[in-house]
Amino acid sequence: MTDDLTLRPIRPEDEPFLFGLYVITWEEGLESFSWEGADKADEASLLRLNFKAHQHHYATISPKAEQMIILLDGRPAGSLIVIRARKEIRLAEIVLVPEYRNRGIGGALIEELAGEAGKSGLPLRLHVAKFNRAIRLYRRLGFVLIGDTGTHFFMGRGPKRP
Repeated sequence: MTDDLTLRPIRPEDEPFLFGLYVITWEEGLESFSWEGADKADEASLLRLNFKAHQHHYATISPKAEQMIILLDGRPAGSLIVIRARKEIRLAEIVLVPEYRNRGIGGALIEELAGEAGKSGLPLRLHVAKFNRAIRLYRRLGFVLIGDTGTHFFMGRGPKRP
């Protein structure tokens, strides 16, 4: 990857971009889901409501979450949320705009977090929706399954046993 990859904290004006990422992610996951009786307006309202709940969660329940915009050559390419706790580093979320996927960006950012976790002697952990294709990437990067919530897998990667 030869592009200039940087991170910056999210700002209020990033909300439309973040909502767009949220919609893309859930549309991919809901391809096989039936919205019986729902029209496009209902879908949009539900997505907006869920997005607001998602934002509220990180603002109130996980206020120490580091929420970043991923920039590639200065342009927004995705978002990253990391929670650094006493017993682990949690990759809470990483989302890339489709045209920036499969370019090594996600892997590079995750490897950087894994290096930080290793230096700290902490595991790197994450939850991933079972429909998410990124599971293949996580496995390739050394993450192992440590739990199953029914809708999500809980995965971890050393240095300590997850």
